[in-house]
Amino acid sequence: MKSMTKLMVVAMLLVAALVVAPAAARTIESGDTVYVGEEKLSFGAKFTDPTNITKLVHYSDPTAGTVDKTIMVAPPFELTKSDVGTTTGEYYAFNGTSSAANRSESSGKVDIQIPTAKLDVMLAAGLRKDSVDGKSVTRKDDLFFKLENNLHGFKGLTGTAYNMSIDVTLPGGGVTNVPFGVDLTENIAVNGTTYESPDLNLSKAEAGTYTAAAKWPKNTDFYDKGFDSNAVTFEVRTKAIAISANKDSVVRGNSFTVTITGRSNIQYYLYIKDAGLKPNEYPWIVKGQKGDVGPIPAGATKTPFAVGEIITTTAGGTRSIQFDTNVNTDDRQFTIRVEEIGKDPDYDEVKVRVEEGDVTITASGTGVYYIGEEITLSGTCTEGLDDKVYLFLTGPNLKSNGVSLVDLEPVENGNATTFKTVEIEADDTWSYKWNTADLVQKRSLDAGGYTIWAVSKPRWKDDLSDANYATASVHLNTAFLTATSSGATVAKGDELKITGTAMGDPSDVKVWIFGKNYYGDFGDLKAQSATVESDGSFEHKLKTGDTKYLAAGQYFVVIQHPMGDGKYGVVENNPSPGYINATAAGMNPVKIVGLQASDAATALINALDSPNIDDTYVKLTFSVAEPYIFIDPIGDKAAGSKFTITGTTNVAVGDKLIVDVTSAAFGPSKKTEASGFGSVSGSAVVEKGDGANKWSFEVDAADFKPDQYIVKVECIETETTATANFNMVEADETTPTVTVTTTAPAGEATTTAPVEKPTTEPTPPAPGFGALVALAGLGAVAFLVLRRK
Repeated sequence: MKSMTKLMVVAMLLVAALVVAPAAARTIESGDTVYVGEEKLSFGAKFTDPTNITKLVHYSDPTAGTVDKTIMVAPPFELTKSDVGTTTGEYYAFNGTSSAANRSESSGKVDIQIPTAKLDVMLAAGLRKDSVDGKSVTRKDDLFFKLENNLHGFKGLTGTAYNMSIDVTLPGGGVTNVPFGVDLTENIAVNGTTYESPDLNLSKAEAGTYTAAAKWPKNTDFYDKGFDSNAVTFEVRTKAIAISANKDSVVRGNSFTVTITGRSNIQYYLYIKDAGLKPNEYPWIVKGQKGDVGPIPAGATKTPFAVGEIITTTAGGTRSIQFDTNVNTDDRQFTIRVEEIGKDPDYDEVKVRVEEGDVTITASGTGVYYIGEEITLSGTCTEGLDDKVYLFLTGPNLKSNGVSLVDLEPVENGNATTFKTVEIEADDTWSYKWNTADLVQKRSLDAGGYTIWAVSKPRWKDDLSDANYATASVHLNTAFLTATSSGATVAKGDELKITGTAMGDPSDVKVWIFGKNYYGDFGDLKAQSATVESDGSFEHKLKTGDTKYLAAGQYFVVIQHPMGDGKYGVVENNPSPGYINATAAGMNPVKIVGLQASDAATALINALDSPNIDDTYVKLTFSVAEPYIFIDPIGDKAAGSKFTITGTTNVAVGDKLIVDVTSAAFGPSKKTEASGFGSVSGSAVVEKGDGANKWSFEVDAADFKPDQYIVKVECIETETTATANFNMVEADETTPTVTVTTTAPAGEATTTAPVEKPTTEPTPPAPGFGALVALAGLGAVAFLVLRRK
């Protein structure tokens, strides 16, 4: 009995030993492919010294022996993701004594790869090559799963290839391996071949989104290590066919798109239901789109239609088709229908409304312009014919149905070439710069009120019933010119400004100046150009260098405006230097050089006054005078006082005069007193006076000693100087009165009496280098002081 018990215990220990004994390792040989994630790997006999291999080495450059990855191993070992990372390919095995720097010392090599499995869901119809991953299908479509992998010739620890299963997540969230009656449970061999599942019949499928992925089972090395396949999705729709539009309504002249959703790679009829309109009044399908097979044959559908094409859906069961419209398209609602081809077809419809467009126009500015200006016309047009808007003009004594803005010729109804056409931009805006100066060059346009019309079709005023239009009112005025000079008289070497306003948007005006032997230049005929600013103002300067050499006398100025056409009707040096010539026919050249100044100006004005010349002008005169500066009499001034020196001049208002006031004294100074005499300098700005211009200069004589002083006034621009003398004398001092108060005895009144304070005698100044009169005066003062003492 005891022997029997011992046998049973031994048997149980053997069974336990078998249960806990490690599974057999996979033996890999040199040249094999090894996959990341494999476990219990050992080296076989084809390796040199397989029992002592300690590392696997990868070379970025095997020839040079450059190592970029080393994996330490101790069989049986697991090849993990962290070991390999992204460095796959050939790894060489080395034992502990071999050098990785010498590839020839390796024991062998293996090819390390990452196991991959790629899943797709395909359309079973046709060539079975269309993926519906991420797309929608109907219950009438059949699908199948396709699984590819890279485990070529792989055998697991059992000696056979691993299998995978496909998990399908249902719309409600449940997971199954038997979708639509097809078993996909761990029976998919993964050995480098491509697997295709049996067809999946969706006729009873729940509507919604399905998600599928191939999974590694628990009994494999790759389970739960991130080597499952990618996920794929597809949607089973509730309706077999549907149509939608990207817009509920569209302004005619624009497009809209409908999208068909149906079975995959199936042909459908797509058409607009008949509305009893003319053929060109329907939207139309743009030709050449993908999926457009061709027109629907007559009688192919029982529903009357006006526009129709046979459309093929994509593998995902969808197709988008664009419809276009234009100004001829009727503004109404259209019904677009898609239906199956065959008996008792399924169908769906969508409605799109085509609306009438609109036209707007705006003129830049206030609406009041001068002939010759450029006017910017702009606006919007949402239904222009051929993406154009058509412009014409009406106004006094123009053709009642309108004229072209380009040449004022009458427009012809329906003839686009007689209108000014403007392209409509992609954002439905348009813009046109109407230069009235160009218009005047072709035909006269009088001042007055005008109306500009913007129309969606080339229609004149009396036939706008089938077109959209808008108007803008403008008032055109005749251009004009004003001018003035900065002064009637200019001193030689001073600056003269001629300023004014030239309306009508000319780029410049001409300034003609005539004087003694002067025609805008010395001996030559030259009209100066003055630029006109955007606000119509202009300025022409005769600078100091210009007037410095002009002879004194009267000068005549003519400012010429080119008016509406922007071109000068009278020009200089044509046909030869010294001549003026009118551009109008029948006018002879006139030689200006050699005429007296007034005659030269008259000859120019006579030419400008011709009825054949539209230029306008302004006449001015000015005189050039020798520059002068006068100093008003100053008289004697008391030392220490403040006073003003004044004068007159003919230099320009605003010029600066340099004023110096200095002592005329000259002599050695004493060590016992402050040396030198007072002086002051500064500037005075010329101001406009009642007749001549005036100037003034304030003098503070606080530091001045009695003496004769010289005043010098200078204008740098005209190189003009004036001087004057005045005397600074001792200031008179008044003897101050001191009040003395006497206190009377008790009972008597107190009296107050003034007492004179002695006057302090002034110290006479040292003799100076002055006029004899000043010296005599100083001597007389010294004599009186000595006598008083």
